[in-house]
Amino acid sequence: MIAHTYPRKPRPGDRVAVLSPSSGLPGLLPLPYELGVRRLREDFGVEVVEYPTTRRMGASARDRAADLHAAFADPTVKAVIASIGGDDQITVLPHLDAELLRTNPKPFFGYSDNTNLLAYLWNLGVVGYHGGSAMVELGRPGAMHPLTAESLRAALFGSGPYELTAPKESGDVNRPWQEPETFTAEPEMAAAEGWWWHQGDRVVEGTGWGGNLEILSWLLMADREIRPVEEYRGGVLFLETSEEMPPAAEVYRILRCMGERGLLRQFPALMVARAKAWSFERPLDAPGKERYRREQREAVLRALGEYAPGTMAVFDVDFGHTDPQLVIPYGGRIRVDGRERRITVTY
Repeated sequence: MIAHTYPRKPRPGDRVAVLSPSSGLPGLLPLPYELGVRRLREDFGVEVVEYPTTRRMGASARDRAADLHAAFADPTVKAVIASIGGDDQITVLPHLDAELLRTNPKPFFGYSDNTNLLAYLWNLGVVGYHGGSAMVELGRPGAMHPLTAESLRAALFGSGPYELTAPKESGDVNRPWQEPETFTAEPEMAAAEGWWWHQGDRVVEGTGWGGNLEILSWLLMADREIRPVEEYRGGVLFLETSEEMPPAAEVYRILRCMGERGLLRQFPALMVARAKAWSFERPLDAPGKERYRREQREAVLRALGEYAPGTMAVFDVDFGHTDPQLVIPYGGRIRVDGRERRITVTY
């Protein structure tokens, strides 16, 4: 497995880039973006630096890559945060200068479509951070969730072990970002059950790899940023799904393909995020959410049973498209302790 290095962390007062490597939604939906930027400045105490495509919808892949190069090459910029995800960051990867990014490593924060860049940095031996977008987590209506803020602050400024906390509440119901009223109150939350363990009778510690399952499937199809399967041996796989809410059958099929490739069995531990189970297109009620998540878990367990029967798994961990959201170090150390029911990451 590639040796990974943690980039030096920023300190309050430092300059931090906010980029849109996927989608320039800050230009269309300024309310959550400007709220997120304000919190970065006022609550986290950093100086925010924007780039030409940060607020520009339809920017070319080449232009978005140029902004990434500018941010990483600038010695006064100490970290890079994605504004939000999207669906075409895979087209940016061919335009990236690997040597520039390798020799100017910065902590990069993003998830969803930013799985592309996180996997790219993983292959360069640079630890990234799965989570913490400007528009969603930092721009959360009403207030940042305390667990999100604590995890993001620890990942952005800190180093060393950080134990993840299972929340007592979670939410996935959104309100329209176009409406100012949305930002007058926090999102609707519901009681959350704890983590669900499968074969939690051991301790596994390894390098984290994974991200958004849909994006990983695209990388696999395009044969981008996927290394020989043996190079993932002994790592901790972490997977999450998006607001597009893929059906359980599709989740199983993606994992089946990863299994046929010999990839699943390389990981002795798997973390699966609490599946987002509500969208404007599919506003499921409470029983519908429970059923959707159960079917997702059954799909994962089916694939593990067929391709990685010895893998330990823990479900409903709050990372990715979750509220609250815990930041996962991509390429960093993750310790999954099934005996004590604890997960500790190293930021």
